[in-house]
Amino acid sequence: MFVIIGLVVVFGCVAGGYVAMGGKLGVLWEPFEFVIILGGGVGAFIITNNSKAIIGGVGKAFGRMLKGPVYKKEDYLELLTMQYQVFRLAKTKGMLALEPHIENPHESSLFSEFPKFHGDHHAVDFLCDYLRLMSLGANKPHEIEAIMDLELETHHAEEHAIGGAIAGLGDTLPALGIVAAVLGVIKTMGSISAPPEILGGLIGAALVGTFFGIFMAYGVVSPMAGAFNVVVAEDSKYYECIKAGILSHMAGNPPTVSVEYARKCLLSHARPSFAEVEEASDALPAPA
Repeated sequence: MFVIIGLVVVFGCVAGGYVAMGGKLGVLWEPFEFVIILGGGVGAFIITNNSKAIIGGVGKAFGRMLKGPVYKKEDYLELLTMQYQVFRLAKTKGMLALEPHIENPHESSLFSEFPKFHGDHHAVDFLCDYLRLMSLGANKPHEIEAIMDLELETHHAEEHAIGGAIAGLGDTLPALGIVAAVLGVIKTMGSISAPPEILGGLIGAALVGTFFGIFMAYGVVSPMAGAFNVVVAEDSKYYECIKAGILSHMAGNPPTVSVEYARKCLLSHARPSFAEVEEASDALPAPA
């Protein structure tokens, strides 16, 4: 939503300001210069990012940045109450009671009570992998934390590589705009004996390349890279919340305390209040 609003503002202000000062939009229509700049940019992007995962991820990234962060406040409330239920079951009946849910999470009656979490297979696997380690006897929080950090860093690096690829495309476009402008000047020099009004049009067409490259870089592509990185950073809090809860549980804290530790790592605008979590937790049925 905000990305679309921003793009409308950028295009509206640039085009509106140009028209207000007496410019004609038709003059800016130079399709072959656009082909040089955008086509060259895409080619350079493919050369730089010779990875199917990154190139495919960039296509999905535009959808993510348009939708914004996946997880909202109600999703974090569900996640916290899910952790409370898991930790309560482990405290009252032991880790063995969790094994059926850990080994077959997608058919778990426990996890199915929390549909947003249950439908996110990455988050489900992340939680179950570490609960499984605990059920196998891992009981040193600092060692589990180190492994979690390594996994999360790897996951973040993969996503930041996509954001970096988009930013790299933005860095390429101004230079390609200059290339298009230089080619336009070369074309103009072939008509140096033409009347001034024709030369003026050819020079103006050449300068459109510089304008278009800079405009697309700093008005569209680079801001989109920034928007994607913001979405990635916000969505990563979902996993950090799981991490904080598990580590607190491993330290021997009661479920309420573990959930509070998890709640504290969330961003303020998406963080449920203590009272909201307590009310939602109290409404849960006893774990089976």
